[in-house]
Amino acid sequence: MQVTETLSEGLKHEFKISVPASDLDAKADARLVDLKDKVRLNGFRPGKVPVSHLKKVYGRSVMAETIDQTIRDTNTQIFTERGFRLATEPKITMPTEKNEVDDLLTGKSDLTYTVAIEVVPPIQLADFKSFNVEKPVADVTDADIDEAIKRIADQNRSYADKGEGAKAESGDRVTINFKGTIDGKPFEGGTSEKIPVVIGSNTFIPGFEEQLNGIAAGETRTLKVSFPKNYANATLAGQPAEFETTATLIEAPQAVEINDEFAKTLGLESLDKLKQAMRERLTAEFAAATRQRVKRALLDRLDEAHKFEAPPSLVDEEFNLMWNSIKAEMDSSGKTFADENTTEEAAKEEYRKIADRRVRLGLVLSEIGEKNKITVTDDEVGRAVIERARQVPGREKEIWDYYRNNAHALAQIRAPIYEDKVVDFILELANVTENKVSREELFKEDDEKSAA
Repeated sequence: MQVTETLSEGLKHEFKISVPASDLDAKADARLVDLKDKVRLNGFRPGKVPVSHLKKVYGRSVMAETIDQTIRDTNTQIFTERGFRLATEPKITMPTEKNEVDDLLTGKSDLTYTVAIEVVPPIQLADFKSFNVEKPVADVTDADIDEAIKRIADQNRSYADKGEGAKAESGDRVTINFKGTIDGKPFEGGTSEKIPVVIGSNTFIPGFEEQLNGIAAGETRTLKVSFPKNYANATLAGQPAEFETTATLIEAPQAVEINDEFAKTLGLESLDKLKQAMRERLTAEFAAATRQRVKRALLDRLDEAHKFEAPPSLVDEEFNLMWNSIKAEMDSSGKTFADENTTEEAAKEEYRKIADRRVRLGLVLSEIGEKNKITVTDDEVGRAVIERARQVPGREKEIWDYYRNNAHALAQIRAPIYEDKVVDFILELANVTENKVSREELFKEDDEKSAA
């Protein structure tokens, strides 16, 4: 076997490999001998089929299997000897001309192919004991609990008829009948009756609810809107439409008294029990926010401490996933890069930096986990799947079967568990200092990111 490295540029390598036909023949003959005791052919007793006859019958297929196995074994040997850790699947180039393939499968020519790879660079891990990480912690106050319960009360409030001649305002519930048309023609699903709409709830097509402001019961208006470009129904996506809309009832939201009776409507014994349940829920939410802030700070520290060239193909793949998502979101919202005070070129540059960071951090976390033998057990994955299934009552078995039969989906469950275990490992070594903050400070960064 002859191996020649034809390219070595950064993380990219390419090799030309030549395996003598005699070596392939020997391996193929060995497979045929092994096959001799397993096949059953008419006219021959078990185990008595001559290898020469087997070669006539199965020679090409056995040689094809031999070539495939030889390529895998040879590549593994090349990569292992050089200490390569592959970033992507090897790209193998084989002879394609019919006469070349025939000569190869009949043992008349040597196997010559090229393999191109991209590797992960050696990663020198930082000393995690030198890391200083701040852990923001906020206490759940009585005011937080009261505010959360008020939000629940607002979501569960009743509505009452505003009376004859009353006009709808933001927050009112308007019951409507409507007939939708596109270019003057009705479309499927565009007509309905007795549909309640809360103005300002943003549950209808953008621009629909706002045009109901000031409408009175019995009044008919033509509302002009456009379906979002990413609308579920592709035939309607992006289309301008008109809805002839008649209001049949205008109702105002009623005040909700927060007391024991209200708590009972939510399935709890008393207001005290509701407050206790809300404290537990908010405590969990605050803890999750704290965890997210600590994790983000730790990832920033890891990013600072590990600067190396990320495999370009992995960065390209991550960038394309993000960019396609960003473009789809902008198309659906009708926004442009100018609306975001940037240009497409500047945005691409920024997201490519983010993609590079994500790839490098992923490789660093993987390296930490591998060197410290951090693993995710099947039980841990199973519990995560069960938790996912519980979030969809009535479809538990469907969700369970989906993950059980979908390796890619199961990997998406396993990945964040692995990441969190690596993060916990680092935090055990790092210097973590608690810092008391207010609720507003704890959630401030997330709120700003949501607004961006």
